[in-house]
Parts: sequence; C-alpha cells; structure tokens
Amino acid sequence: MPSSAPPHIGLLRSGRLDAITDVEGVGVGHFTLDEGEVQTGVTVVRPHGRDLFLHRVPAGVSVINGFGKSTGLVQVEELGVLETPIALTNTFSVPAVAQAQIRQCVHANPECGRSLPTVNPLVFECNDGYLNDIQRMAVREVHYSHAEADARKLVPLDGALVQQGSVGAGRGMSCFGLKGGIGTASRRVEMPDAPAHTVGALVLANFGLLQNLVFAGRALGPELAARVKMAEQASAPEKGSIIVLLATDAPLDARQLRRLAVRAGAGIARTGSVFGHGSGDIALAFSTAYTVPLSAHEPMPALAMLHDARLDPFFQAVADSTEQAIVNALWHAQPVTGRDGHARRTLQEVLAELPHEGVHASSAHND
Repeated sequence: MPSSAPPHIGLLRSGRLDAITDVEGVGVGHFTLDEGEVQTGVTVVRPHGRDLFLHRVPAGVSVINGFGKSTGLVQVEELGVLETPIALTNTFSVPAVAQAQIRQCVHANPECGRSLPTVNPLVFECNDGYLNDIQRMAVREVHYSHAEADARKLVPLDGALVQQGSVGAGRGMSCFGLKGGIGTASRRVEMPDAPAHTVGALVLANFGLLQNLVFAGRALGPELAARVKMAEQASAPEKGSIIVLLATDAPLDARQLRRLAVRAGAGIARTGSVFGHGSGDIALAFSTAYTVPLSAHEPMPALAMLHDARLDPFFQAVADSTEQAIVNALWHAQPVTGRDGHARRTLQEVLAELPHEGVHASSAHND
C-alpha cells in the first residue's frame, strides 16, 4: 500500500507548508466546477495582496514547448513584469478569464485604457477535454472572481495547506494517463554567507504517457501501464500540457527569473516527459522581493540583486520543487468521472493494487 505522504524529492528542505505559499505574501485560490459533464475550474495565484496593476512584480517566462493558447506572455517577455494575478483554467475558458481580469482592473483603476495604460491579462491553460465537456465553456467571470477572492485570504501563522489534486483548474486534468491537476511544493535555499530564501512551485499537471512515468526516481510507468487499461494511450502521442508557476523571495531581475523558469524543464523531465509535439509546457517565475511602480513619477526600487554565480542553489530548488509539485499533484488527486462517462483513476488507487509495498515516503525535510 502507498504511504500517507508522498516521497520527498531531493536533499533541500521544504518550507513549512511545502507549498508556493511558503513564499511570504503569495496566495492561491480555487473555484471548482463539479457538475456531471462539466469538470473544470479556475486557479489564481497572487504574488502579493496589493493592486498588481499599480505595484507590479518582476517575472520571467520560459516557453519549453509552445503548443498552447495562453494569453499575456508576449508582454511579460518584453517588459518582465506581472500586472494581474496569474490565472489557470481550461483552453476554451481563456477569453472569459482574461475578460474577468480586465474588468477587475478597470473597476479598481477607472482610468485603465484611458489616461492609464491598458492592462495585460495573464491566463495559462491546459486542455481538460477528456473529462470535461470543454465545448460548454462553463467557466464564467464570476468563477474567476471567486478564485481571486480566495487567493487574497492571508495564510494564518499556523498554516493552511493549499488544496491540491482535482481542484480548481486541475479538476478535469489528466497526468500520465491518471488523474492529475494542481500540485505545489517549496524548497529552502540556505547559503552560509547569505540570507536564506524560499522557492515555491505550483503546477497544473496535464501531461505525460503512463508508460514513461518516473515517480520519485523510480520507473513505475511500465509496471503501472501493464495494470491499467488505457486504450486511448496505447499508441497515442503525448497531447497534454503542464504549466509551472515559480515564486521566490530572492532579489532577482527579470532576466534571472527567466533563467529560473528554464530550470523547471529539468523537474518536468525527471518525471518522464519528453515535451511531445502536442504538449504545451510553459514556466513562469516571479519574485516578491520588490515591486515596480506603474507611475513614472514614483522611484524605481534600489536594491542589490543576487549575483548570477550564486544562482545554482536556486536552480536546484526549482528542479526539485517542480518535480515535487508534480508528484504531489498525482498523489493528492481524487478520481473523477466526467464527459461521456470518461474516468481517470488515481495513482494511489493503482499503487494499492501492486503486489508489493508500493511507494514509501522519505523524510519530509520540512522546516
């Protein structure tokens, strides 16, 4: 039988919650639609609690494989800042969620698009059409608003874990032919001659072929594939996607954050992905160490950035937290039955059927 907790990836310690919210100020909210043929939702990540249109945060993007329909990436790549919360949803719901972000910004800043610049909505997507009737376009602006309001709630000092698995945007997602969805993790970067920092990851995991699955360093895919009837995967190419969101409290600029985002690919690859032709794989990293003002009349932040030569431990933290977040998405997923009776079993269900003790958790390494 599988253990009650997933294996710990790597040697770095996790933060107290092993979640992206271990980076101070970061909030995560979900709205889940669980209505028969409709199995989908929205997940929102906020870098801080203030108005992001006025108080932007630095960010960098890595498009590992661009088979996707996200919006807002071009401006993030050009200007290196976020000016809305980050939203995750299904492919056909990107326009509705982007419109919700625009309306929210205009409501808070009535001169947006007039005397002030237009806002750049930022929405990432994966295709949940196997479990969700994606043609219904069931996600509405109000669902984004609920998820965004949920993300504004401050995490209490005693800790409140981010919901993982079949929630929010992850409700209808599949991963390695099993139930996928939302996963999150964090790692601490501790150097003897510098302050400690945190790197957090949140993934929308909807990728991979079961026979390729490597789980915490163990090639489980062939064994699991022999036990799970996956007719639609027998000879199918990889068609899924993964979105990786990375947060850190380290003082990094947009160029350095893009370098962090690139390393998410190492964490994804460790799980058995080859970034197939039909897979959209995108990573975005942001820093909460400072904000960039909208107004040219406000002073720009003046602080010392980390030297590039000190980034290796952060690269390690990104790879480990990304892999851990994928592991957690699989581990915490709940089974879902949706469109046309399509169903996804969970990793834990399949592991429980193996004729041995399955996968064990290693030391938690938490703070």
